[in-house]
Amino acid sequence: MGTPGTSGKRPDKYIHQLKERAKVESDVFDRRTLLHVSKLIKKRILANLDYPVSTGKESIVFKATAPSGAALAVKIYKITTSIFSRKGDYIKGDPRFEKIKWNEKDVVYAFAKKEFKNLELCEQAGVRAPTPIILEGNAVVMGFLGGEKLPYPKLIQTICEERQLNMVLEDVKKLYAAGLVHADLSEYNILVANDGTTYMIDWGQGVPLAHPKALEFLERDVRNVLSYFKKFGVGMDFEEALAYVKSK
Repeated sequence: MGTPGTSGKRPDKYIHQLKERAKVESDVFDRRTLLHVSKLIKKRILANLDYPVSTGKESIVFKATAPSGAALAVKIYKITTSIFSRKGDYIKGDPRFEKIKWNEKDVVYAFAKKEFKNLELCEQAGVRAPTPIILEGNAVVMGFLGGEKLPYPKLIQTICEERQLNMVLEDVKKLYAAGLVHADLSEYNILVANDGTTYMIDWGQGVPLAHPKALEFLERDVRNVLSYFKKFGVGMDFEEALAYVKSK
């Protein structure tokens, strides 16, 4: 007998949730990815892959739990995506990835490796970003930036203050001094903690200063940040901000 008022049918919302879950699973969990996740569990890095907290064209970020009970984030780059064919600029010219094979799988793996290496450099430079834990194929395991269940809100979801602009520019400066440019910085990949501290995320496109477009990407990052903060009456001259970032 069905639940009264439903005629034995599942609610539309429930069916939608099942369809969304199936879509996530088909997008992400191909055989190779399942093997990588299995290895992370066997290595006792993960106890459980809980649920997705961010879904994009190139990757999905899951909240996960470590055997200790600590919250983790696992970013899984999609093997079946074609978006990477339009992002060659971020791999070509990066001396760390000169020898990769230009097929879909290897380019996806290169982006995962690129993100992990960039996170390691952030940690060394004292830049506020997720803590890198381990790379396994197309899965990047990192510290979870958020509350008990959800990540911190993105900058675009908050009311901006001058101190946050200062924190972002300070991290861009540290990054530049360490020889790296985020190359995709905007209000969509900066998280804001409960105390107002900012964290930069999404490091797959970051490039070293040796990259031929590094300075072009740096200027775009700075312009993007200044443009967004300007909407809240928080501003700084572009040339002044760029000079600060590049100063020793």
